[in-house]
Amino acid sequence: MKEYIHTVQYYETDKMQITHHSNYIRWMEEARIDFLAQMGWPFDKLEGLGIVSPVLSVNCDYKLTTTFPEQIFINVRVKEFKGVKLYLEYEMKNKDGKVVCVGTTGHAFLNAKGRPIRMKQDYPELYQLLSTDEQ
Repeated sequence: MKEYIHTVQYYETDKMQITHHSNYIRWMEEARIDFLAQMGWPFDKLEGLGIVSPVLSVNCDYKLTTTFPEQIFINVRVKEFKGVKLYLEYEMKNKDGKVVCVGTTGHAFLNAKGRPIRMKQDYPELYQLLSTDEQ
C-alpha cells in the first residue's frame, strides 16, 4: 500500500507551537480511510452496503514532536483480523524518516442495527483482502 501523507496544519498546533496530541488520532482516521480506499473499499462504499465500523480502541505512543507545516508519512497495516474485529497499526514518520508516533486502532464490522457482520460469508472479497494484508 502507498503511504498516506498528511501536512501538519497551523490550527493543529498548540501554544507551544507543536502538534496537539489529539491530532495524531485524527491522522490515523485519515490514513485508515485512505488505506481502505486503496484496497477498493472506500468508506462511502462500506456505508452504502450498510456496514459501519466503530472504533473500539485507540493507542498512541508519541516519539517526537511535529509542527506546522511538516509532512508526516503514515503507513498502515493490518495487525490482526478475525472476521468481526480488525486491528490496525500505524507508523508515522517525518521527512527524515524518523518515527514521530506509532499507534493502533481496533474496529468492529457491524450492520446498521449494530449487530456483527459475518464478513467471511457476507463480504468474502473484503474478508480476503484484510486477511491477506495481515502480517
